[in-house]
Amino acid sequence: MSTVIAFIVIFGALVFFHELGHFVFAKRAGILCREFAIGFGPKIFSHKKGETTYTIRLLPIGGFVRMAGEDPEMIEIKPGYRIGLLFNEKEEANKIILTNKEKYPDARVVEVEHADIEHELVIKGYVEGDEEEKLQSFPISANAVLVENGTETLIAPYDRQFASKTLWQRTMAIFAGPMMNFILAFVIFILIGILQGIPTDNPVLGKLTEDGAAMEAGLKEGDNIQSVNGAEISSWSDVVEIIRKNPNKELQFSLERNGKELQLPVTPKVQEAEGEKIGIIGVFQPMEKSPIKAISHGAKETYLWTKEIFVMLGKLVTGQFSIDALSGPVGIYVSTDTVAKSGIFYLMKWAAILSINLGIMNLLPIPALDGGRLMFFAVEAVRGKPIDRHKEGMVHFIGFALLMLLMLVVTWNDIQRFFL
Repeated sequence: MSTVIAFIVIFGALVFFHELGHFVFAKRAGILCREFAIGFGPKIFSHKKGETTYTIRLLPIGGFVRMAGEDPEMIEIKPGYRIGLLFNEKEEANKIILTNKEKYPDARVVEVEHADIEHELVIKGYVEGDEEEKLQSFPISANAVLVENGTETLIAPYDRQFASKTLWQRTMAIFAGPMMNFILAFVIFILIGILQGIPTDNPVLGKLTEDGAAMEAGLKEGDNIQSVNGAEISSWSDVVEIIRKNPNKELQFSLERNGKELQLPVTPKVQEAEGEKIGIIGVFQPMEKSPIKAISHGAKETYLWTKEIFVMLGKLVTGQFSIDALSGPVGIYVSTDTVAKSGIFYLMKWAAILSINLGIMNLLPIPALDGGRLMFFAVEAVRGKPIDRHKEGMVHFIGFALLMLLMLVVTWNDIQRFFL
């Protein structure tokens, strides 16, 4: 059960902060955000606050912020429609009733001749019961709602739509999602540095494992290593290098403990690593706690893992890794189970690495991903005008379908690898 909770918390946090980046920068640009969703597929939770409906959906494969104008607006009012209008104190229509008009006895029923609820914000038509049958014009409030079968949908004037914003505002609304993943990873690494400490290169023993060669030989946490087999030690890296090179060989440790010099023999145990046998003695690197150094540690770790993931992507592109090396939600769940058994700090580091991975993947120039959207913006910046929305939408639709297919293949591979 703890693994399930850990997986839900990590997945939820990564997707939440990613979508929060989109949401915050879209709102800053004045874009109407209709929905903030975690997951895809059927809704399992829904709550509306202000302009936005917040939902949790069944399939844990991502999330989205539905911005007005990204897709064609759902409801269109055509000539000949009979609608009901309710007005505010400014005599602007603030409710446009499309169905069940009998439930709104105070509504003015109008047969529509012309309607524009995006640019002009006006409806023209003939009022039911008007003996003169005079064409009248009704201004629409920018905050008006469309009422259909009891459901209210806020209209989206063009200045609240995604396409109306500057290229820079649209770019930031899309780029902010991956950006938040890198920021989240940076913050997690800082927290690890503050709570657990930052690894130092001093030749001082950190915590010892109970079944390790170090504890069996009588070494203790805090021992300062002076030399090994007569070779002077000046850093933790020196200690690790000698131990790794001497599996199953007795080493003479010269150390300082509480101001006293001690000589202790230690025989590193053998461990298989990347196809070769190395020595280990079951001791962790020493840590120091410093909030200031934790910040630089967070930046360094974020950079190193970003670089490492790009290297692995390069190997995937050049064929050094196959598609079988990819993992989907099932593989991530299994890995989370393994990491969770090692402790909270390992789990936090795993979450930070996944966050960086999510940010990088979303920046790849693949249709339907954030990187694909940004690629179209780059083309727009070069040519001076946007690509036809329908053509771009078709490219993203095809890209999304292919991504779903890839997700199915990867998930099936994970199931075969771990459960069959």
